[in-house]
Amino acid sequence: MWSACWSACACLSFASAAGQAAPCAWPQYDAWLSHIVQPDGHAVDADTPRQQTTSEGQSYAMFFALVANDRATFDRALNWTRQNLAGGQFGPDGARLPSWQWGRRDDGSYGVIDPNSAADSDVWIAYDLFEAGRLWNDSRYTQTALSLLSQIRANETASLPGVGPVLLPGPKGFYQNGLARLNPSYTPLFVLRRLAQEDPQGPWTAMASSATEMIRIVSPHGYAPDWAAFHVGQGYVVDPVSGDTGSYDAIRTYLWAALTPSSDPLAQRQLAALGGMRAAADANGTIPERVATTTGAGQGAAPVGFWGALLPYFNALNDAQAVTLAEHHLASDFGRARYYDRALALFGTGAAEQRYRFDIHGRLEPRWEGACQSVNAR
Repeated sequence: MWSACWSACACLSFASAAGQAAPCAWPQYDAWLSHIVQPDGHAVDADTPRQQTTSEGQSYAMFFALVANDRATFDRALNWTRQNLAGGQFGPDGARLPSWQWGRRDDGSYGVIDPNSAADSDVWIAYDLFEAGRLWNDSRYTQTALSLLSQIRANETASLPGVGPVLLPGPKGFYQNGLARLNPSYTPLFVLRRLAQEDPQGPWTAMASSATEMIRIVSPHGYAPDWAAFHVGQGYVVDPVSGDTGSYDAIRTYLWAALTPSSDPLAQRQLAALGGMRAAADANGTIPERVATTTGAGQGAAPVGFWGALLPYFNALNDAQAVTLAEHHLASDFGRARYYDRALALFGTGAAEQRYRFDIHGRLEPRWEGACQSVNAR
């Protein structure tokens, strides 16, 4: 268990037998709001030339607001997404797939830069909305989620021969001429489990199995690639665009596997296939920024966000030495973290502090207590 508590209160267990109040303050969430999320609810990656906001950033902002019981921020992020990424068409009566990228255009104005959607963000937003509807007892969120899920199912899924259903990264350009480009980090098991609860006739349960098998096949040395490809007639091959690199996308694959409850029958299969980062940390006292996944050769020093993402992974593998390394990097470097590093670290440290977890059906279990609700209901 993570020994260095980041909150102003004590780190506490989920076990109700402890009989203690939950931690209230969440300094890393406050820093996320002050550095990343604007007053109107959009998350800005200020280190990009276009000062971009992505649907990914919006999905994460909504998730963290759920964990913090911060409905005001959740609604601002949702409303901004509706108006700016979905053209106002994002509600109980119908939802359009949101554009993935918004920011400063070439003429200096701000607006949508790339109208294509990003499936990982879309499933995360649907997940956020389902959980908002359940946790805050408001069917409007649930109905919006169902509308979005129908669009995802119709436009961002495909059935590959010999594989079954997969999540395409977007509706355009990812499956053509018998070649499907896929991203192993786009399908967290707990998200798919939750979608299957709401849409039992959908492809989500079968997709969980196909995603797990993909991770096993494309990670021969225990390292997940950023992208993979499936060629009809050949099977899984190295992605023709990104090659065999595992880096900034792939780091989430380890995180999602670790956050999946151990009672999920696929959780241990994923962790067993992803031993590379643990091996690197134990052997070298560091983890690579980039890995050639077909050889296992790594290069570069990972940024602080990688250590944050891997904290639950090291905990799940009961690797105390690697946990200590991660804690050291987070304590030393988090203050200088940028958008993506902050997001990864917030996922990882929030889980390690036991502010949230997922159950066997993928439902979010935030560590809410009455003493904390008034603090975080912004």
